[in-house]
Order: sequence, then structure tokens, then C-alpha cells
Amino acid sequence: MSGVNWPPETDLLRAVFDSLGAGMFVTDTTGRITACNPYALQILGWSKERVVGFDLHDLLHRDSEGGEVPREECRALTVLASGRSTEGSSEFYLRGDGTLMPVIWAATPLQHEGDVDGVVLVFHNFKKHRDSAEQTAAHLAALEELTARLSMVAEVSGLLISTLDTPEMLDRLVRLLVPDMADWAVIALLPDGRTEEMRRIAVHSRGDPGAAESLKGPLPQPPHNSRTALAHALYRAQPTLLDERALGQEPDEPLARAHQQLFDRLGGHSAVVVPLYTRRQVFGALTVARTGRQPAYTDAEVLVLSDIGRRTGLALESARLFEQQRHVAETMQRQLLTPLPQVDHLRLAARYQPAQQAAEIGGDWYDAFVLADGVMALVIGDVVGHDLQAAAHMAEVRNMLRALAWDRQGPPSLIMRRLDEAMTNTSDAPMATAVLARLEGPEGGPWDLHWVNAGHPPPLLVTADGHTRYLEGGHGPLLGMSATLHMGLDWPDAGEELPARSTLLLYTDGLIESRDRPIDTGMADLRRHAAALAHHGLEDFLDELLVRIDPGGDDVALLALRLPPAGAGAAGDTRPPPPQHAHSPAAPERGAPGSRAEDTPVRDTSEEE
Repeated sequence: MSGVNWPPETDLLRAVFDSLGAGMFVTDTTGRITACNPYALQILGWSKERVVGFDLHDLLHRDSEGGEVPREECRALTVLASGRSTEGSSEFYLRGDGTLMPVIWAATPLQHEGDVDGVVLVFHNFKKHRDSAEQTAAHLAALEELTARLSMVAEVSGLLISTLDTPEMLDRLVRLLVPDMADWAVIALLPDGRTEEMRRIAVHSRGDPGAAESLKGPLPQPPHNSRTALAHALYRAQPTLLDERALGQEPDEPLARAHQQLFDRLGGHSAVVVPLYTRRQVFGALTVARTGRQPAYTDAEVLVLSDIGRRTGLALESARLFEQQRHVAETMQRQLLTPLPQVDHLRLAARYQPAQQAAEIGGDWYDAFVLADGVMALVIGDVVGHDLQAAAHMAEVRNMLRALAWDRQGPPSLIMRRLDEAMTNTSDAPMATAVLARLEGPEGGPWDLHWVNAGHPPPLLVTADGHTRYLEGGHGPLLGMSATLHMGLDWPDAGEELPARSTLLLYTDGLIESRDRPIDTGMADLRRHAAALAHHGLEDFLDELLVRIDPGGDDVALLALRLPPAGAGAAGDTRPPPPQHAHSPAAPERGAPGSRAEDTPVRDTSEEE
């Protein structure tokens, strides 16, 4: 290249200089270009005559906007003063056509006999690399945003399946959306059959934490021809994006004024209203808004919020179906459970606690009724299964037992054997366990218990002073097994006198057995807690027992009998019978035959036996 006097021995170096695949400039000590290679001219679009002899900085160096850069900020020329190499990638050079080219460069001092005679600058077009880096950064930013949105949707999904309590679920949802997706979030629900008006049920604001309770409450129902953003979401199941102009154009309707109340109280320049819906039904709407300098909602964010609305609708549908199923199951269970009779001074109490399942119904049952001979019959039982079918079988077995016990007087073992045969030959009910007992004795006592046990946990006797023991006698096979298998097994009768003021507890195995508690441990715990509660009233005895043991994995049925003091109810005793039962798991409108003490004395059959 002209501008450099090449000695003959440096022809090879000149060839390298000319063919180098990077731009190269050589300057003198003032920064004027004294030489350049062809590649430098090619990528910059300058001619040799327009470059050689001109100042490197003044001719080429520009900022990112094309403006001139102060000379003292030219890092390449600092080599002249420092004598040390340097490099960079944030500079721009002016091309011959007036456009800018980002460059990556390295500058080295040109030394001769120890003196710095100039600068050798090697550079390359950095545009492709920078564009790629910017594109990569943009992709990474988009990916991070997508990941954040997916994480939000995943977190919302987890929240929506974590509880079936609708107010709690929706309150947690609005708290999750603020502040990541909004500065405030509000959910309003349409009437659902139990409520006659639309209600704002969940509110959360980053800027006004105390707004929640004051902004909750009933809302005007929008007419179907309403043009409000909220009605658009509710009746068309479509999201609506609102800005300040759109907010100012909302029609003058009661619902629009109520919606505007949110913006007057909480602020907002950009908002989205999305329906909470499924393919079958719209349940309500979610409104989210941004205030202050927060950016307006993008189309991508509206899509995310719409997806959250759809997921919330599905969760609301599941919650309502669960509530309906639970109501039906509870009603059915109460109809199946037995009201307790009131007989003389005896005190009875019962509890039924369903397993923690949607159906809340199963095969456990208790029963107490007065037989034709005036004897009180007590029953606790459990049919295999934990669903509606088990409940149906339970009702079938219970009714057969009642009919057999009433039809013909006899020892409990006779009734149990006939029940086993009836289940085998007239029913498709599976195996069951049960305890059938007869409480016999004159008014005022003493009281005798005669019972038989078909594979069921033994009754627990708790004396007034807190002594406990299981009544282990009378054990025989499960119901539905002996006759089916022609095993010829039988149920032995057992009997003993019960102390005055003692408590007899009949229960199902859900009280003493669970996955994390073996039955031996459960039975020991039951004895310990029952002894500690012996002095409690019978209703409190059962309630506190359930609290202390806290069963949850299976249905639990309890039937407790409290005997009166000795002589209570005998001739000459003026003490009144105990009050009516304070609590019964059975339906409240149902009454028990033989519930009047004066009409149904318990007969003493000890002499007849």
C-alpha cells in the first residue's frame, strides 16, 4: 500500500499486510493514518485517497448515534501516550456511505529503537456478532418472560387445587397475582343458587392493603345488553383490555359505577377484565390493573390472564360440584343414621365422622332401638367399602338386623346367625362386622349387658372412677362368611353386669386404626383418653374423644351409653330423666320409636332367662 516504504526484505510482510482478513490502520504519532490494508477499505467503503493522511479519530470515530466523540475519549489513541496495547468492542466507525459500523478492535504501539512511532490498529466489523448478541439477549429476555409466565400459571394451578373452599381459594389467587401481574386484583362472582346477587368476593391491592373488606360486597346485576367491560366478560366470556380512554367511556350504569369505584379508590391506567368460565358456565370475572409507571398490558399478558381465568373457572366448577355432592351425601347419610331413643334414665349419644373423601359417606353405622319385649338393643357395625354402594349395603344390613331382632326374641347369637344366613341368601352385601347387644334390667338397675361380636373391635367399658377394659367375650366370625363358605361357625353369647354410672362405648375401627397407627396402639390410646374423660358429660365425652384421637383416614361411628346412678328411676325415686339428646348425627326431623321414658320402660328379663 502507498504510504509505507517497504524494504525489499519485507516483501513477505507486505503480502501478509495486504491479504490480512481484518482491517488494519497504521498511524503516526499525531494519529494520522499512514497506511491501510485493502480489507480495511473494503469493509468501511472508503477509497485509499480519502483515508491515508487523514486523522483516524476525526475521520472515523463516532458514538452510537453518529455524533462526534471527544478526542480525549478515543481509547485507540491512548496507546500513543501510554505505550501499552488496548482493545475494545463498543466503538463505531463511520462508513463511506454515512452509515455506522460497530467494530471490535485492538491497538498496539508501533515502536522503533525504543520509541513509539505510531499505532497499529486491527479491527473487524462487529455488526453480525453484535446483532447476534442482541438477538440472543432478546431471546433470553423473551424466554425469561415466558418462564416467569409459565411459573405463574403453574403456581396458580397448584393454588387452585390446594383447597375446595371458594373464598379462601380466590383470596389466595388475587394475592398471588399482585404484584407480579397487577398492582391490584379483584374477583366478582355471579349468583350461584345460594346467593341471589352478584358479589365482589376477593380484593387485594399493593398500594391499599386495607381496601379488601371495604370493597367486598354485593354488586348490581348487569343487564344482558350492557356495554360495560365487566358485562362483556360475563356474558360473552371474552377478555377486555381497558386503558384510561376506555375507562372514561364506560356507560353510566350501576355496575359500571361500581366497577369505576375500584379505579377511583385504587387507581389504574391499564386494566384487564377476564371471565372465570368453563365451556358450560361463566362463574364471574377477574379484574387486574396497573398503576403509576407500570407498563400497559401486552397481548401476551392478556392471553396469560385469560388462561388463568379459564383455570379458575374449572376450579370453581369442581368446588361447586364437590359442595353439591357433599350436600347430597350428607343428607343421605343423615337419613340413613338412626335417631336415638330416650328410655328411662339411660343416656345415649352418637357421632358419625366421615372419611376425608368427597362422598363423605360409607359403610359404618350405629343403631339403638327398643325391642318388642322392652329391651334396649345396641348395634355398631361396618360393611366393607367406603362409598355410596357401601352405604346402600349398610342400610340393607342394618334394616335386616332390625327386622330380625324385632321379629323374634332370642339371644344375640341367634339373631346374628340368622342375619348371616339372610345376607348370604337374600342380599349382595359383602362381608360386615357388627356388635349386637341387649341391655336388660329393672328401672333403677342393676343392668346386664348381653352381646355377641361378629369380627368387630370389642366394646369399651369405662367406669365412673376412670377404670377401663375391653369386653373381649362373644367373638365370632365376620358376617357373610360362615354361611357362604359353609364353615358351620357360630357366635357365642357373652354377658356381664354393668356398674352404675359407667359408660359403654361402641365404635368402628376408624377410631383406633389408620395407616400411621397400628390397631394395638390405637386401642391403648382409646383406653387412655376414655379414662381421662370418664367424668365428662356424655356429649362432651364423645366430642373430646374425637378431638384427642383425631381420626381422619376412615369413617368413624360411635355409640355411647351412660348408665344412671343406682336406684335412679326406681319406685319412689323423684329424680327426672336426663334431658333430650343435645346432638344427633341423624336428620333432625326424624324421631326414634320408644323415645318417651314413661311409654317404654326397659323390661327386666333376667328371671325369664
